[in-house]
Parts: sequence; structure tokens; C-alpha cells
Amino acid sequence: MTSPVDVEIRQLPHAAGLPLPAYQSEGASGLDLIAAISADQPVTIEPGRFAAIPTGIAVALPTGFEGQVRPRSGLAARHGITVLNTPGTIDADFRGEIAVILINHGQESFSVTRGTRIAQLVLTPIAYAQLRKVEKLTETA
Repeated sequence: MTSPVDVEIRQLPHAAGLPLPAYQSEGASGLDLIAAISADQPVTIEPGRFAAIPTGIAVALPTGFEGQVRPRSGLAARHGITVLNTPGTIDADFRGEIAVILINHGQESFSVTRGTRIAQLVLTPIAYAQLRKVEKLTETA
């Protein structure tokens, strides 16, 4: 197991009472993100449509890391719900609320309710490219 990465997280007022993102098992690579919508106003996503769902959190990722927002396989397999811009990227210098753009590829309407686990957040180290202009690239087979 690798060493944990220190990530500051801020829970926004509309997420009061919801749990923070969490790993659901010891071997899980993603923290589950939760819908922070009003309990009395679920968001219905019709087939072929998409919606941005707020999570009620903002994070401060360390330099050299990105957050990747990925679909939950259970939502995809059972309902055809996935993350539209997979993987969504959270840059280390972004401090706004994380929202997840869900799309319904299924045949029936899908209702997102407060507290629904809607996506996963995976922290990934990144490498910065140093571009070097050349006249010719190496050949490959």
C-alpha cells in the first residue's frame, strides 16, 4: 500500500449532514462522490439527457496530482448512467465545488436523490511534459 496523500476538503453548506467521500473497501482506488442536492428536489435524468450534479465539496489537491472523476460501474451496469466527460479532471489549482456531469444512456428515467453515490474520485500523480520541437520523429514498426 502506498502512503496516503494529504488532501484538504471543504464541505459546503448544502452538503451538511452528508458523509465525506470515502473508500468503500480496503482495496478501493476511488473515493465515492455523493449527490448534494435538496432532499425534496431529486434530479431526474431522462434517457439521452445529462445533468450536472453538485457534490457539496471542494478540495485542495497537492501540486503534482490531479483528481479524476470516474463512473461507478454499478450505475452503468444497472441503469446506463455514466460520467459524460470521463474521466473528468480536477486540477490541483481548482478550488470550486466539484460537480459530476452524469448522462443517461439507459432506456428509462433515472432519479438522483440526496446522498446517492454518483461517481468516484481517484487521485493520480501527473507528469509534466517538456516539449522539444524536432524536425523528425523516431520511426516505429
